[in-house]
Amino acid sequence: MAEENKRPITFRIKRSLDGNRDSSTWEEFEVPWEPQMNVISALMAIQRKPKTKEGRETPPVVWEQACLEEVCGSCTMLINGKVRQACTALIDSLSPNGEPVTIEPMTKFPLVRDLIVDRTRMFENLKRAKAWIFIDGTHSLGPGPRVAPEVQEEAYSLSRCMTCGCCVEACPNVNDASPFMGPAVLSQVRLFNLHPSGKMNAGERLDAVMGEGGVADCGKAQNCVQVCPKEIPLTESIAVIGRDTMKRALFGWLLK
Repeated sequence: MAEENKRPITFRIKRSLDGNRDSSTWEEFEVPWEPQMNVISALMAIQRKPKTKEGRETPPVVWEQACLEEVCGSCTMLINGKVRQACTALIDSLSPNGEPVTIEPMTKFPLVRDLIVDRTRMFENLKRAKAWIFIDGTHSLGPGPRVAPEVQEEAYSLSRCMTCGCCVEACPNVNDASPFMGPAVLSQVRLFNLHPSGKMNAGERLDAVMGEGGVADCGKAQNCVQVCPKEIPLTESIAVIGRDTMKRALFGWLLK
């Protein structure tokens, strides 16, 4: 939008003060256009003067944010119908000609209030899959084991995951009728199984994702890789974990 043609931007926000989605309502707010404005700065402007477009006073809109650099993953929400990070959602791209911008909370997580959801399920599934490296003092805590450059390159893209929930929101297999743990957890299993120390517990992680809600519940929709803000090769990770779990199912008894 050319600066000489700037005009207030209308924001339609889906709100719930008590966390009950059934009683959610839409409210419209008007915010003056500013250069390089993102959704977070618009929400801050609304929070400073919590009045609807019609002039009615209303409780301030609440949301989560931390880094403002697309690193923490906390400001994930639905913006114009697409799940993404609010900190990198620029108004000029969302509303090039002054169109209203629609903001909603994610739908695959319990709603807390307004745009805040509870992503506990993701962290619980990471614990279930043992998505960490065990350091129990059996080797020196000096320099870690050497990692081949090609493995470092493979692991780096996976390590960028910030548990934002975008892939879970976009996945049709994550719903109230399915225990599927989601793409992010499967990709983290691949990451930690790549690590020289992590390999010692690779079997435990594979066992965790071979059960209910594991890799077999993936429907291969590939929505996850389309919305990942870090461009993590999630479908590739799912394929790798699918192959590794198949090998373990067929030949794991040899390791016992």
